[in-house]
Amino acid sequence: MIARPGAGPLRRLVVLRHAKSARPDGVADHDRPLAGRGRRDAPAAGRALAQADRLPDLALCSTAVRARQTWELASAQWGTPPPVHYDPRLYAAGVPDLLEVVREVPAEIGTLLLVGHNPGLEELVLELAGDALDDTLDRVRVKFPTSAVAVLAWHGTDWRALAPQAALLTAMTVPRGGRR
Repeated sequence: MIARPGAGPLRRLVVLRHAKSARPDGVADHDRPLAGRGRRDAPAAGRALAQADRLPDLALCSTAVRARQTWELASAQWGTPPPVHYDPRLYAAGVPDLLEVVREVPAEIGTLLLVGHNPGLEELVLELAGDALDDTLDRVRVKFPTSAVAVLAWHGTDWRALAPQAALLTAMTVPRGGRR
């Protein structure tokens, strides 16, 4: 169940799956860049976060090229991007590793952006969401595509308190950046 107000300040975890990547021959998975569609969709994700007033205080990003490029293009849409930490543990991470990284975030951070990969991000959203607005949880269960953004809200004194089923999934969008 969702933690009640008064159990700590409202916190938001914004989860952004990297934008569509290319698959060039001879390039290691970690080094794959964004495809043309990804270079169009990543800025759209940044604009969507700004328009929804969901800008983070801190970003944690996978070290994979496609995740770093997604962060760079999305955050370029904001006046002053927040600090970003590139963490190699986010590459190909499952839920336990993702939670470990998130729980290390300082308590003063109210909104955290996590930029990474599937299936870990989709599984993280499903693990943390005890409830959802509208049909957002069903939509995540069906597919969490490239450039998808999920927003989880919860109350807690610090990030170490984030627990399974403790958050409310308040939004799930898939911003697209125009012509294919």
